[in-house]
Amino acid sequence: MTEIEKYVKAAKASIASIDCEMIEKASDLCVESVLSGGTIFFCGNGGSAVDAQHLAGELIGRFRLDREAIPAIAITANAAIVTAIANDYDYSEIFARQLEALGKPGDILIAISTSGRSRNVIKAVEEAQRKSMKIIGFTGSDGGPIAQLVDVAVKAISDETSHVQEALLIAGHAICSAVERACTDTSGAGH
Repeated sequence: MTEIEKYVKAAKASIASIDCEMIEKASDLCVESVLSGGTIFFCGNGGSAVDAQHLAGELIGRFRLDREAIPAIAITANAAIVTAIANDYDYSEIFARQLEALGKPGDILIAISTSGRSRNVIKAVEEAQRKSMKIIGFTGSDGGPIAQLVDVAVKAISDETSHVQEALLIAGHAICSAVERACTDTSGAGH
């Protein structure tokens, strides 16, 4: 078996490990929030930060359907805010501080951490709990502490970060598709 074949086989296994029921539950929370006027917030570090921005963009822009914009914010994206908080407080506060300012009861936080152990993501989850937000964890392996703190844990079973990210992006796209369809009222009433 070539290196490419090994890689693809491992990626397929990670994707297959995701529990579709958890994606459905996560989608339901997001739909309920958005239809009630809520916002979906995303956070993560490194590649997960980019995935957070990607998924927020799919909701604000368009995923597969032409429709009204869906409220979504990647709290990873504003370099001035992130660096100011890291400098003035601590790096572990970069997401929690933004949720303190912007989050409200009924909003959603999708907390992405392939290990489930990222301190700044855990602090964001704790702040979201304090704000009575619903929380969806996107994690790998055993889910770490984050999987124990969230309302719904979507886990890709792999210890390889790249495979976890690949699988979680598919889960994120599935959620975007469900939210988009639910928020697209074909009767013309709109969302």
